[in-house]
Amino acid sequence: MSYSHHQLMTALDALDRAFAGEVPFPVQGCTFCYGEQHLAELSGPLHLISDGMVTSVAMKAPSHWDDFPRLFRRLTPRIVRPVVTGQFHVDENLIASRLLEAGWTTWDEPLADALRDVWSAWWPTTLHTHPSPVPIRETLSLITVATNTLRPWLDMWTATRAPAADAHLADLIDDVMFEFEITDLRMGFYNEYHATAELLDWLLTDARDRVDDTRLDEPYLLAHHRTAGRHRDSPDTP
Repeated sequence: MSYSHHQLMTALDALDRAFAGEVPFPVQGCTFCYGEQHLAELSGPLHLISDGMVTSVAMKAPSHWDDFPRLFRRLTPRIVRPVVTGQFHVDENLIASRLLEAGWTTWDEPLADALRDVWSAWWPTTLHTHPSPVPIRETLSLITVATNTLRPWLDMWTATRAPAADAHLADLIDDVMFEFEITDLRMGFYNEYHATAELLDWLLTDARDRVDDTRLDEPYLLAHHRTAGRHRDSPDTP
């Protein structure tokens, strides 16, 4: 096991311990979608809740539940571990959006800090592993939307000079350059984070010498980059 992977497993185990104090509570929700047996299951011991029920909660809109933040908080260890290990078959963008809807940054400090530690361990593990259990774009999107910041994760990528990190870079470019999606790239299931300006600037500056891809020299792309730069530098920019 690599050092980074060991750090990730350590962070996930710490997440389990941090959330162990989240006790069961009577879950109430949409009785059209969920029968009494389902609500009783969600109200019982965490380890007895089926994977299917955990997945269902992650997928359903928060309005299905009387107290979505508390329910999602209690299920967080059952959601996050399979997500970061590539075993949770739900769109990572949706998980990021659900975390925001659950208000994870407002949870008690030990809980929020345990999640932050997972993001901080998951990202370098991904950068050092190619292929990774979760594609690079989905990993970057989840942690960006969840933390409402992109640049620190890009800076870590800049500092990671490894074959796996470069391979991920090529994969990301292949993905975001399709039909020039990079010129209007949004992250999150509900497009919460507009990533174009930061990501494009990083690709054309800090990361440019690490990939041999002439698509990054397309006049249309360079013109878009210049326009975005002028907009960022304008004193009228909010």
